[in-house]
Amino acid sequence: MLFGMGNPLLDISAVVDKNFLDKFGLKPNDQILAEDKHKALFEEIVKRNKVEYHAGGSTQNSVKIAQWMLQKPHKVATFFGCIGKDDFGKILKKKAEEAHVDAHYYEQTEEPTGTCAACITGDNRSLVANLAAANCYKKEKHLDLDSNWELVEKAKVYYIAGFFLTVSPESILKVAKHASENNKIFCMNLSAPFISQFFKEPLMKVMPYVDILFGNETEAATFAKELGFETDDIAVIANKTQNLPKENAKRQRLVVFTQGKDDTVATVGDEVTMFPVLDIDQNDIVDTNGAGDAFVGGFLFALVQEQSLEECIRAGHYAANVIIRRVGCTFPEKPDFH
Repeated sequence: MLFGMGNPLLDISAVVDKNFLDKFGLKPNDQILAEDKHKALFEEIVKRNKVEYHAGGSTQNSVKIAQWMLQKPHKVATFFGCIGKDDFGKILKKKAEEAHVDAHYYEQTEEPTGTCAACITGDNRSLVANLAAANCYKKEKHLDLDSNWELVEKAKVYYIAGFFLTVSPESILKVAKHASENNKIFCMNLSAPFISQFFKEPLMKVMPYVDILFGNETEAATFAKELGFETDDIAVIANKTQNLPKENAKRQRLVVFTQGKDDTVATVGDEVTMFPVLDIDQNDIVDTNGAGDAFVGGFLFALVQEQSLEECIRAGHYAANVIIRRVGCTFPEKPDFH
């Protein structure tokens, strides 16, 4: 039913202090790609007292959450991405299996499996991704193979985080065009401010095929700035984004922007509606890493069941509310969503 493609990463999360952030020039709440100056960060973070390893990568997190919300049948979601033939790769395979996601990784030996350092301070998280193997995904070596493309064709709903634009925009376009031509649903995420800033060209090439666009308030503001919308009103940004050119006219684009503890903003027809999130005591928030991915996962769970927008958002809010009470993008054995 559901197809996802993205960067499979092993999350290495640890609670750090402001000195650690300053040392590596990190903002408290951000997502960036690792540069040479961050090499030492990965060595240093694993020496911290409490380090947790979790299967991560934005798209993979979301399809896992969707599968967790569904429970049965297993393997409703298929996931493509690139890993290395190493221990971290084995962990990712095992974790995908445990989550009942049908992961088909492109495995190569040139680069090790990608990692993402999640530097937690209070309820902020600064993510530094070292893509490594994830960056080696090759359309012609994996997506184009008949046995793999058949899996793509089976799906009804597609989700790819904007992060994958840095790796294989041609793979995204192939999937997006397939969805558009067959009147299926293609979803994408703005993912991080740097995507709109530095990968605007590939992003805008895919945009005409995007049926549902996700993002948070910071990403939405950066996107608006890059496109010259000349507004920082999130409702206006949502509306203008909805009205960008679109290939498949049978489906009006839906734009959904989350804002942390503030209302989620969504386009409903030509209107923009606010949806309040679930209340949570500040003391119950353990770590907001994965909250956005979880929201999308919950949303996709309701979407593949063809539920209303209100239900999709309600499911997204529920999933995010569960995830922020735990370290990393992890979840209890069963959901209690009604």
